[in-house]
Amino acid sequence: MASAEPSGAELTLTTSAPASLRLDTLEACRLVIGRYPGFRYDGRGGGGLGYADANSGALLFPPEQLTIPPLNSSTTRFLGLPLPPGVAIAIEAQELQGCWEPTQGDVRLAFRARFRFRIAVGSATLYRAPDLLIACQLSSGEAIGRRHRACGSTLNAAGEAQLVGVAQVAPSGDALLDRFLGLPDEALAVLRCRISGAAG
Repeated sequence: MASAEPSGAELTLTTSAPASLRLDTLEACRLVIGRYPGFRYDGRGGGGLGYADANSGALLFPPEQLTIPPLNSSTTRFLGLPLPPGVAIAIEAQELQGCWEPTQGDVRLAFRARFRFRIAVGSATLYRAPDLLIACQLSSGEAIGRRHRACGSTLNAAGEAQLVGVAQVAPSGDALLDRFLGLPDEALAVLRCRISGAAG
């Protein structure tokens, strides 16, 4: 299998007519930042179209076609409670590509995104932090970091898998946010998803 390390460059699909796929993000996802307890995240409604190369096993999900629901009071719970109204973290995908082995169910995807933290009252923004740049390899195998560790699961008969990854999170440059999160540190992502034929 080809490496799925975050690369910043799109894969080249070798077939003239790569197969179309659809990625759907599911509920019961999780995000853990630094020393804090994890966020429980419902990713239903997110995902997008992508392409698979039968010859190389390459997967490519163009970021402009991906939708990722924000972390907010509707999608996210922290310590069993919804996030407070007005607190939201938007996620803008910049890369999602890698490889898979359909017969084994193994998946590895390089993921890069900007996380945008905002506190608002109505339409008025009270606080907006600089973007946090997150890059990691999401895998159906095991992710091990200095602080975090998790196990994924391979694609099942329904095309569902659990992908896990550990990312190093650099300081944002905002002293308040960096002190609050204890940056630099690492983050753990647990993504439940479904990969299926786009026509299915």
